[in-house]
Amino acid sequence: MNGKLVSVIIPAHNAQDTIDETLRSVRSQSHRALEIIVVDDGSRDQTVTIARHHMEVDPRVRLIQQANAGVAAARNTGWQAAQSDLIAFVDADDLWAPTKIERQLAAFDRAGEKVGLVYCWYRVIDAQSAVTDDQHRPNWRGDVLERLFHGNFVGNGSAALVHRQALIDADGFEAGLREAGAQGCEDILFYCRVAETYHFEVVEEPLVGYRYLPGNMSSNMTRMLRSWMLVVDEMLGRHPDAATTLREGLHFYSAWLLERTLRLRHPRYVLPILSLLLRRHPAIAMRIIAVDLPLIIAHLAKGAATKLLRGRMPVRPRVTVRFSIGELK
Repeated sequence: MNGKLVSVIIPAHNAQDTIDETLRSVRSQSHRALEIIVVDDGSRDQTVTIARHHMEVDPRVRLIQQANAGVAAARNTGWQAAQSDLIAFVDADDLWAPTKIERQLAAFDRAGEKVGLVYCWYRVIDAQSAVTDDQHRPNWRGDVLERLFHGNFVGNGSAALVHRQALIDADGFEAGLREAGAQGCEDILFYCRVAETYHFEVVEEPLVGYRYLPGNMSSNMTRMLRSWMLVVDEMLGRHPDAATTLREGLHFYSAWLLERTLRLRHPRYVLPILSLLLRRHPAIAMRIIAVDLPLIIAHLAKGAATKLLRGRMPVRPRVTVRFSIGELK
C-alpha cells in the first residue's frame, strides 16, 4: 500500500489562523502519494489566499470553494470529489504527525477485509500547538458499534482513514444536523453508521494534534446535547435492543457537558442543559441532578482548593512541548 493514493479532505471556514500549519503537517507526511483537497466553506478571511499559496508550491493541493453549509457538507463535497478509494479527514485547526498516514496504511494492510476505518490516538493541543493533554489511549477494534454508543472514543474528526465504500454505505456525514440547529456530533454519528457495517482498527500512537480551545465550545453546550440526542434517536430507531446502552451513553455525555460547563466557569449553561434533559429524558435528568451534579461540584471544589494550596508553594517552570509536524520536503 505504500504507493497507494490517499485523498485528504480539509474542510475550512474562517481558518486563517491555523490552516497554514495544518497544511504543512499534511504536506509533510512520510507517505507522499496524497491528493490534498481544501474545501473552503464560505470563508470571509484569508483562508483561500493561504490555501492558494500552498497550491502554488505543491501540486498535490487542490481548492474547492462553496457557500457556507457547515463542516459535514464540506467534508461530503471533498470526498465526493476525491480520486482515491482511501480517504482521510483533518479539520483546518488540527495537526498530523509525519507518519500518520503511513502508519494507518500499514494497519489497513494487516487488517482483514471487514475493516473499513482505521483511527489513531491524539494529543490535545492549545492555540500555540503546545501539548496540553496526552491521555487518549483507546484500543477498541473490531465490532465497535456498542462501544460507540457509550461515547466517541475516536475523539475527533481528524483521526480516521476510511474506505470510500464505507463512506458511501454510511451516506457520508449528516448535514441535516446543522439544518436542525444541532451541529456538533457529525463525527460520532458518522462513526456509528460506519460501525454498523464495518470493523474498526486502531494505530496505538498519538498521531493527531487535536486543537481544543475552550472558548469555542462553551457557548454551544446545549446545541451539542441536542446533537447527541439526534444521534441517539437515529441509532435507537435501527437498534432498539441497544436502548439501555444508548441511554447510558447519553447520561455520560450529559454529565460530561455539565462538568465542562462548570470547569470553564459558565454556570449559566447548566439550566438550559438540565431543562433540555428534563423535557426529553427526565429519568436521566433526575439522576444527574440527584447524583452526578453534587459529585461534579464537590470534585471541582476540591480541585480549586488544591490549586489554591499549590499557588502558595514554589512553582516549577512548566515544560512546553509542541506537537511535532515534521519538515516539508
